[in-house]
Amino acid sequence: MRASNPPSPGAPAAGRPTRRRRAGALCASVAAACVLALGAPGTASAESNGGLRIMPLGDSITDGFNVPGGYRTRLWQRAAADGRTDDFVGSGFNGPPELGDHDHEGHSGWRIDEIDAQITGWLQATGPRSVLLHIGTNDVVQDRDVAGAPGRLSALIDHITATAPDADLFVSDIVPFSDPVLEQRAAAYNGAVPGVVEAWAAQGRHVHFVPMHDALGTADLADGVHPNAGGYAKMADRWYAALSAGPWI
Repeated sequence: MRASNPPSPGAPAAGRPTRRRRAGALCASVAAACVLALGAPGTASAESNGGLRIMPLGDSITDGFNVPGGYRTRLWQRAAADGRTDDFVGSGFNGPPELGDHDHEGHSGWRIDEIDAQITGWLQATGPRSVLLHIGTNDVVQDRDVAGAPGRLSALIDHITATAPDADLFVSDIVPFSDPVLEQRAAAYNGAVPGVVEAWAAQGRHVHFVPMHDALGTADLADGVHPNAGGYAKMADRWYAALSAGPWI
């Protein structure tokens, strides 16, 4: 029997409240230390330390559902331990005290097309040097034309690299699902992601593929969709390796 789909990552099981309400409810439920500032993109500019400007971009997995800060906390800590500085940028702001810069562009429940609709303004407002893109989970969960998802990803890559041509864009495939139906959809999408990235790289765009799916197993998931603390740590390590081979050299 075909399993019924779980709710979109970061979204409630019934209804679709506004994203502002969803984000506020998420922060209130996962940790008292989670702070959210939904205002102008420069809201958290005081955290800027003059380091490498990095935009963590995606959905609730970038936001840090289940684990406040998600992969961003370990990524920040690894950079700091190695004497590297980074400046996370974005219109979102949350995470624990041990995360030195809480800015990000992770939007719970959002699909590729929804990110694409806003990306130009976000990039123009923050001017990142590097973008870490993990997106497509909600396209899979919502079964939103999964066959067309690689094409939507290609359009998003085009818009990012055209708006920020000097930035390095790191694009990953998406992490595993516990549900076999969702994992089958994800496999079709993930199989196309490297080719999409390579096609833009061949045109001289600064875009790089980061394998993320094989970094995690189902034991690294908290709810079958979102990583647990160990899973987010593994994501951070993959992002860190990619940055260390590129902009931080």
